[in-house]
Amino acid sequence: MLPRLVLITVLGLTWTKVTGLPCTQMFPSQLPPSNVNVVKPSDVAVLSSIGLQFYGPELTAVVSRLGELMTQFNPALIGPLSDEANRPAPRFVQHSTLVEQAKELSLSLQNSQVIDLDKDWKLVLLFAQVDQLCACEQQQFQPIIKDVVEEVDDALQLLHSELKRVIVSVALWVGEHDNDKMCRCAETDEEGEARLQRAMLSHALQESLDELMMRRRWYGERDDFTVVVQDTPFIAGPSTVSIGEPLSAPRAAQQADKLMLQMWTNLLQPMNGQHDTEDNENIIALLCPAEGRPFLRTQGNSPSYPQIDVSPLVHPFTGTEMPCEDLRPSPSTPASVHELRPGDIKVVAAVGDSLTAGNGIATIANDILDVMTQYRGLSWSIGGDENLTTVTTLPNILKHFNKNLTGYSVGKGQQQTPQAFLNQAVAGAKSSGIPSQVRALVARMKNDSRINFESDWKLITFLIGGNDVCDHCSNSQLYSKENFIRHVRDSLDYLHKEVPRALVNLVEPLHITSLREMHIDTSLKCPTWLVKILCPCVILPKPDSKALQMVEDINESYQRSLHSLVESSRYDTHSNFTVVIQPFLRDIVVPRLPDGRADRSFFSADCFHLSQKAQTLMARSLWKNMLEPLGNKTTIEDFSADTVLKCPTKASPYIRTYKNSNYLYAGPSPTPEPITNWGNNFSCEDIAPSDPQPTSVHKLRPADIKVVAALGDSATAGTGAKAKNLFDLSKNYKGVSWSIGGDNTLETVTTLPNILKKFNPSLKGFSKGQGSIRQAFNLASPGAKASDIPNQAQALIKALRENKEVNFEMDWKIVTIFIGGNDLCNYCIEQNNLLPMNYSQNIMLSLDMFYKEVPRLLVNLVEIWQIDMLKSVKRNTLGCSLLQRNHCPCVINPAENSPELQEIKRINREYQAEIQHLISGNRYDGKEDFAVVLQPFLHNSFIPYVGEGEVDSTFFSLDCFHISERAHAEMAIALWNNMLEPVGQKQTYNNFTYDRSKIHCPSKASPFIFTKINSLPSPPVTSTTTAASTSTTTASSHSYATDIPGSQCPPSMPEWVPVVVGIGGLLVGVVLAWLILSRCQRRKSNVEKAVELRGTFF
Repeated sequence: MLPRLVLITVLGLTWTKVTGLPCTQMFPSQLPPSNVNVVKPSDVAVLSSIGLQFYGPELTAVVSRLGELMTQFNPALIGPLSDEANRPAPRFVQHSTLVEQAKELSLSLQNSQVIDLDKDWKLVLLFAQVDQLCACEQQQFQPIIKDVVEEVDDALQLLHSELKRVIVSVALWVGEHDNDKMCRCAETDEEGEARLQRAMLSHALQESLDELMMRRRWYGERDDFTVVVQDTPFIAGPSTVSIGEPLSAPRAAQQADKLMLQMWTNLLQPMNGQHDTEDNENIIALLCPAEGRPFLRTQGNSPSYPQIDVSPLVHPFTGTEMPCEDLRPSPSTPASVHELRPGDIKVVAAVGDSLTAGNGIATIANDILDVMTQYRGLSWSIGGDENLTTVTTLPNILKHFNKNLTGYSVGKGQQQTPQAFLNQAVAGAKSSGIPSQVRALVARMKNDSRINFESDWKLITFLIGGNDVCDHCSNSQLYSKENFIRHVRDSLDYLHKEVPRALVNLVEPLHITSLREMHIDTSLKCPTWLVKILCPCVILPKPDSKALQMVEDINESYQRSLHSLVESSRYDTHSNFTVVIQPFLRDIVVPRLPDGRADRSFFSADCFHLSQKAQTLMARSLWKNMLEPLGNKTTIEDFSADTVLKCPTKASPYIRTYKNSNYLYAGPSPTPEPITNWGNNFSCEDIAPSDPQPTSVHKLRPADIKVVAALGDSATAGTGAKAKNLFDLSKNYKGVSWSIGGDNTLETVTTLPNILKKFNPSLKGFSKGQGSIRQAFNLASPGAKASDIPNQAQALIKALRENKEVNFEMDWKIVTIFIGGNDLCNYCIEQNNLLPMNYSQNIMLSLDMFYKEVPRLLVNLVEIWQIDMLKSVKRNTLGCSLLQRNHCPCVINPAENSPELQEIKRINREYQAEIQHLISGNRYDGKEDFAVVLQPFLHNSFIPYVGEGEVDSTFFSLDCFHISERAHAEMAIALWNNMLEPVGQKQTYNNFTYDRSKIHCPSKASPFIFTKINSLPSPPVTSTTTAASTSTTTASSHSYATDIPGSQCPPSMPEWVPVVVGIGGLLVGVVLAWLILSRCQRRKSNVEKAVELRGTFF
C-alpha cells in the first residue's frame, strides 16, 4: 500500500485511480551488477539529464516525476535536482551545447563526494534538441538533422570516454512552445504547414538517431556502458496546439504524468503481450519490471536494432485510358452554367489543404521528409504533369476535351510559385484559411494573360475540413460546425461575387476516421506517433469511446452543413455561376491486402497523406461525380474498386448541376422563430435532495442548496443587461444576473438560481427586478474591484445572520464570486494598488471570513476572463465609441500589439495564476462543511463571430462593455455545467452558442456538486480477513475522505492528519529498512550522505 500512497502524492492527486504498484521486483540485485544488461531500476544510484534546459518547465516536471518514481525502487537515489549544499550536478549555462553539458556532467560526477564513480550505476537521460530544428527550404532539412545528430554523437562519445557504469537513454522531446512562431519563414505563415514541417523533421531525426546507434554499436562494445534510443518521442500537450493557451494546472499535471509513464515504460524491458493503458484519462497504470525481465532496457537484453524495414510503397500504373469518343465542346460558348460540356472548360483551379497541395504523393517508403514535398503536378483535382496515360488527374482528363486547358499546376513547389498557378491550396490549411486562398486565386486569374477572366468558363474544386476535424477536440468552439460553414460561406460568397462563368466543385470533407485503421495494426509499421501530432483528435481516441463519437459527429455535421448552404439556392442567382456538392468522400472503404490488412500502398510514407495510387482513384471518382445527376451521386470512395472513367452521353452531355438534373433544392432552412427570451429547457430527472440532509459539502446535491448569494461588480449586478437606450445603461437588472438573478423561470430567464429552483422551488437569496429593493443576497456593486470584496463579504455574512428566513447554522448556502474586470481596466492608472498579489490577497481575506464564520457553505470562485477581448467588440454608435473607452481605458486605449496591451495581457494571466495558486493549496480544506471551487469556464474566453472579423455584439450591452442578458444566460449555463464537472476536468473555455438544451444534469454515478475532495482518487477495493470474519469494503466511484476509516476521527481533527501521519511513519520505516539492507553493499559514508539527499535531485 505504501508505494501506491506515495505515488498518488507524486502524481499530484489528479488521478481517480492508480494501478501497478507495489511491484514485486522492487529490490536491488543481491550483488551489484557488473554487466549493463542486468541492471535493475533499484540498482541505479544516480539519475541525471542532459539537454533539459532547452525545453522549459514541462519536461522538467516529467523528469522530476520520473525521479520520484525511481525513489520507490531506490530511496537513496540521487536524482535530477540535487541539494544545493552537496550539489554534484552541473550548473548548465542556458544555451550550452549538449557536448558542453556532457563535459559538465562528467566533471560533476567525478568531483562528487557522495557518488562512487567506479561502482555506482548511473542513468543519464539525453534529450536531443528537437525545438532547435528550423528550415525554410527542403534542401536544408538533411544538413540540419545531420548537425543535431553529430552533436548527440559528440556528447555520447565524451560520456563513453570518461564514465563507467552508465546507461544513456536518448530521447526526443517534441514540445509545443514558440518554436513554430520563431521558425516561420516569410513564405510559410500557415500554422498547419509549420506543424507538418515540425513533425516531419522530428520523425527524420528519430530515424537518424536510430541509424547512429546501429552505426556506432555502443551497445555491444563494453559491459559497463550502453546507449539506447527511446523508440518514440515525447509529444508535449498535443491538445494545446489550437487553443493557443497553456493547459490548466491540473491538466498540465496529468499530461506530465502520462509523459513520465511513457518515459518509464521505455526504460524497462518490453514484456510479451504488453497492452496499452486503460482508456480512461483518470486511470494511471504503472508498468512494473517483469519477473522474467526485470532489467532496464538495453540492446543486449532487448534487441531492437536494426529495425524491420517497411515494405516499399508500390507505385502501380497510375495512368488511365480515355474511353470517351465524343470529346467536342458546345458548338458555341454556352451562356449558362447548366449547359456546360467538359470541352467548354478553359480554366481549372483549386483551393484546399495538403491533399490538394500534393504533399507526399510520390514519396517512397521511409522517406518521411519527402512528405514535405508538394507534388502539385500530381494532385488529383488540379495537377497537370505529363498526360492521362501516365498521370490521372482531373485536368489531364479535361485536356482530352480541350487541349488548350490552363490553370493546372505542374511539378513541385508551394502555392506562391509560378508552377503552382491556380492551385492555391496550402498544406495544413483549415477552413479559416480558405477566404485568403480564394482571394489569392481570384487575383491570379485576373492578372494572368492566359485567362480571359470575363469569357472563359472556369472549374474550381474546393476541398477543406480534414484539419479542422483533426483539432476539433482541442477547441470545439473554434472548430465548431458554425465556424466551419461560415468560412466556407464567406469564400463561396466571394467567388460568387467576383468570378463570372464558374462552376465550383464543392467536395465533402472526407470521412477521416477511416485513417485510424492504418494506426491500429502495428504490423503496418506506420509512424503513429507522428500522426498523433498531425491529427491528435482522430488518432488518440480509443475505439467506441465518447471522444471518437465526437469526431464522427463533427465530421458528419461538416458534411451536412455544406448541403444546407448550397441547397439554400444562395449561389444560383444567375446562370453563369453555380456550386455543386460532390459527395464521393462521404464514406471510405479502406483498401486491403489479400491477408485482410489495410493496404499501405495507398498512403504516403507517413500513413496520413495519400499516395499517387489513391490520388488516381480520387480523380476518377471526382470526374464520375461530376457526370452524375444530383440526387443520384456516388457517396462512397471504395479504394479497392477499379473505377473506370465515365463518359458524357448524348442524352446528358453536360456537367451535372441542379437544373440539368431536374433536381429541386430543399430551399433555405426554415427561418427560425424570433428569439423572444434567453430561457432554457430543463431535462433532468433526478432532482431529489439528499436523505438525510448531508453534513459534508462533498456530498452536496443541487437540491440540498437552500440559499444563494453573490459578490462582484457590474457583471453580477446586471448593469445594462436589458438596456434599450443609453439612459438604461446605469440600471442594474439584478433579476437576470447570471449567478444570482431569479426573475421569472428558467424557461424565459436563464440564471443559476433559476436552474437551482428546478431542484428546490423553496430556494432563497436570489435577486429580482432592478435596483437594490429586491436584491436579496446579491451584494455586487458596479465598479467594484477586488479590494471591495472583503466589505461585500462582511455585509453578506451580516445579512445571512439577520435574515429570519435563513437558518444560518443548518441551511446549505452557495456563494458565487466574480471580480477583477475593473482591476484590469484601471491597472495602468493604479498599478501599485492593483498588483496580482493584491488581487489574490483581497479574495483570500474574503474567503477567510467565510471559512471562519459561515457554516455549510460552498463558494464558486469564477476565474477572471481575458479582458483584451473587449477590444474586438465594436459598434458604430456613441455608446460604444465613447463609453467603452471610459469604462476600460487601460484595455481599449492601447494599440493592438503595443507594449501597454501586452502588459495588460500578462497581468491578466497573473491574476488567473494567483487565484489558481490560492485555491490549489489546502487552506480551506480543514472543515467538512466548507469548500471553495474554482470554476474556470472563462479561462480561455471567446466571443462568437457573425462575419469576417466581426464579433457578435449581441453579447454586450449598448456601451460594448457591460454584458447583455444573452451573455448572462450563457454564463449561467457555463457556471452550472462547470459545477457538475470534476476538479481537473472542468471546461476552461466558454461556448456561447444559442441552444436551449445545453444544461447538463447530475448523473446517478455523480450526483454531487464537484469539489476538490470528491474529485480525488477513490480508495481501492480492500479485503480484510480475520480469524473471526472476513469483511470487504468497496469504495464508490465518488467516495472521499469521510468514507474512509480516517473519517471516524473527531470533527475537530482534519481527516488528512491521520493519513499524513500514517504515511510518514510508513515512509520512515521503509527507509530505515532499506538502509539496513544496503549497508553491506555500499560504503557507509556514501549511503548516509545519499540518504540525506533523498527526495532531491540534480
